Amino acid sequence: MFEKYKITLASASPRRKELLSGLDIQFTVEPSKDESEAYSDDLPWNKVPEFLARHKSDSFHRKLEGNEVLITADTLVFLENENGVMEIIGKPKDAKEAFSILRRLSDHTHKVLTGVCIRTNSDSRSFTASSDVTFGPLSPEEINYYIEKYKPFDKAGAYGIQEWIGHVAITNIDGSFYNIMGLPVQRVYRTLREMLGE
Repeated sequence: MFEKYKITLASASPRRKELLSGLDIQFTVEPSKDESEAYSDDLPWNKVPEFLARHKSDSFHRKLEGNEVLITADTLVFLENENGVMEIIGKPKDAKEAFSILRRLSDHTHKVLTGVCIRTNSDSRSFTASSDVTFGPLSPEEINYYIEKYKPFDKAGAYGIQEWIGHVAITNIDGSFYNIMGLPVQRVYRTLREMLGE
């Protein structure tokens, strides 16, 4: 499918590469050189991932070739705080911050949103996929074990659902599992078909 197009994934994420490979389409990986994640404070929280995905597409470091399709994405974790405000839970900078994040996620439900932008020289489509993830209670020993063994410092929300913590802690998922991994591939596939007429 899509053999006459050059499909480019502008992401350094090994998980997005793995997920896109599951569609059995040929593509190349060319990470964007601008990974800035700046956005206006008055942007609604549920619009942020799609805004960032479009920004990554618009700021791609070169012009697209005539038959090229560029895919960009941004995944963020959101948790409601004690004031009822949705907070972005980013990537932890160290083990202490990872521990603090996972303590907050323990025994709570959070949201994972991935914004995706698919662009050609003549068309651009973007969308947001949302999944709710419920964690059962995690002990400090379990959190420390996960952090020490899996070092989830490159992951939003300080965890990878496909890793040990997903097997032992997640009690419910409402939405796409692959979205939580970093790319809602079913919607990517359908959007590609709609755009490219395949």
